[in-house]
Amino acid sequence: MAWAGSLLATGSFMGFFAWLMRGKAARTSAELRTILVLTGIGAGITLYAALRGGPLLPLLYALVIGFDGCIAYVYWYSRFADRDRNTLAIGNTLPSFSLKTADGKLIDSASLVGQVTLLLFYRGNWCPLCMAQIQEIAGRYRELAQRGVQVLLVSPQSQKHTQDLSARFDAPMQFLIDEDNAAAKILGIDAPNSLPLGLGAMGYDSDTVLPTVLLIDREGRIAWNHLTDNYRVRPEPDTFIAVIDRLGLAPAH
Repeated sequence: MAWAGSLLATGSFMGFFAWLMRGKAARTSAELRTILVLTGIGAGITLYAALRGGPLLPLLYALVIGFDGCIAYVYWYSRFADRDRNTLAIGNTLPSFSLKTADGKLIDSASLVGQVTLLLFYRGNWCPLCMAQIQEIAGRYRELAQRGVQVLLVSPQSQKHTQDLSARFDAPMQFLIDEDNAAAKILGIDAPNSLPLGLGAMGYDSDTVLPTVLLIDREGRIAWNHLTDNYRVRPEPDTFIAVIDRLGLAPAH
């Protein structure tokens, strides 16, 4: 009973990560209630078995790796409690910053004036949620193009990683590089030392960016934003396409 409960507690939590790493899910619920319930039941079974004289090692696994680990992940690790919501408030003019294309050319934010822009800041190729979100947008690029919307995808990752990602998609989206997180710092969306442990060996910088989606109108103002406080909670393409239509950002047919 002790080992069965421990397997339920740890397996539910680790199984969630295995599912996430498949790169098929662009978002999850904020609370992960099903995972929390399963890890809690598993920890409870293991505790009951231990109180009846069962072994203590499975209880340690169930509590530390399963239940406590899940609680920390859901309510601490996934959250951005103090993110800036003023710099990118709706109606503000987009601050001035520069980015690089995958082939090294500079693009200034002032060049966005005159066209509606979907501006998405993603963490990097290592983030399965980011990759699934970009895949979703690539699948809807025709609807965005019909509305006159250009899609810019921005990350602080290296030029090589950006070029590798760009080669995966046959869609007119621009993959841009924010060197040293310079633009993210101006916009208040930088995330210092947020790279998961061990990924630095794959050539990723320790500083990342808070997942952010902006719709910029033709005058260079922020028409809509999604400033998530949880990196697992992200907007669906239907959401910002509906906003484009509702706000009349698309040119009249």
